[in-house]
Amino acid sequence: MKNFLLLAIAVFTLNMATAQTEVGEVTMPNSLEFNGENLTMNGGGIRKKAMFLKLYSGALYLPTKSKDAKAIVSADANQAIRLVITSGFVSSEAMSDAVEEGFVASTNGNTSGISSEIAKFKSFFSDEIVEGDTFDITYQKGKGAVCYKNDKELGAIKGLEFKKALFGIWLGDNPADSKLKKGMLGK
Repeated sequence: MKNFLLLAIAVFTLNMATAQTEVGEVTMPNSLEFNGENLTMNGGGIRKKAMFLKLYSGALYLPTKSKDAKAIVSADANQAIRLVITSGFVSSEAMSDAVEEGFVASTNGNTSGISSEIAKFKSFFSDEIVEGDTFDITYQKGKGAVCYKNDKELGAIKGLEFKKALFGIWLGDNPADSKLKKGMLGK
């Protein structure tokens, strides 16, 4: 009986350990659920600035794993990007500026068709941002891009074209961080 109990504890502990993945200094869940669908972690990485300053850990969640960035960005399917802030240098203003730059890079400077959506999305970062905050940037089929901060919904923005530009910030041809993109793609 004692051996059975030890085995049960070992199996339970192993299952708990494999339900999460370390991404830098952050523990990310291996799956998230949005819009009634279980999404699996595709990969993750760290967003750095100036090669030494770690700003956040990020992970991409998909219905089915993929290494094809263009297909992921274009897909009209439930997806999520989780960002966990790991630096006090990430302020509301810095995040808003980075998002603006990201949309410009993602769309090759052609943001005019989604400028009102970008303004609304940037407003999701208006409250104070502190180390440890978690943002879930999701695309939920039928709802649009839905953003959460620490599990609280901040708002939604409809439109597949906006979603493509949004996910292009991390997965596009000119991503915010090429190593983070590679990590999110599981490469």
